[in-house]
Amino acid sequence: MCLVLLACGQPLVQHPAPALGQVFASAPELLELESLGTRQELFREVARTSRGQTRGAGQGQGLVLFPLWQDGEFHAAPGVDSRLDLLQGSDGGAVANFIFDVRTGDRWPEERRDSLQGLSEREVAELVARSLVASWHVHTHGSVQVERAAGVPYAAAYVDGVLRINPAFLYLAAAASGS
Repeated sequence: MCLVLLACGQPLVQHPAPALGQVFASAPELLELESLGTRQELFREVARTSRGQTRGAGQGQGLVLFPLWQDGEFHAAPGVDSRLDLLQGSDGGAVANFIFDVRTGDRWPEERRDSLQGLSEREVAELVARSLVASWHVHTHGSVQVERAAGVPYAAAYVDGVLRINPAFLYLAAAASGS
């Protein structure tokens, strides 16, 4: 259902915020068309959903936003807090080497974007990767490959030294950063 309002004599069309499944399946650049408030609310929804998930990601519980391979099985990674600023890039004191130069697959764009607080997707991906690896208490042995995973049905997943981040999640994290 669309709602049409008049603002300064001009029609203003408001539409409902997209569902998380739509957000993660769509091109991340489409989030730039959404208002800052909508992106912030979507981040809060990611936080609520992720905190409500249990550790049994592989047991048919539906969409898991942060799958994590640990101890030979999939789990739902610890949820994110809606007040957590993922762009702080905290590594929790454990220095991890992140590799972004992927020879195959999607490359991380280097263009700076206003909706990413003036950073590029690659820069935001590094900050978010550091924050997630630290908050999930992932103990890395060597390097962590950070892959761009557009269109996947989750926000980020960690499996065997590879952190796959849906770039749509970066737009939500940037909107929530500092709010």
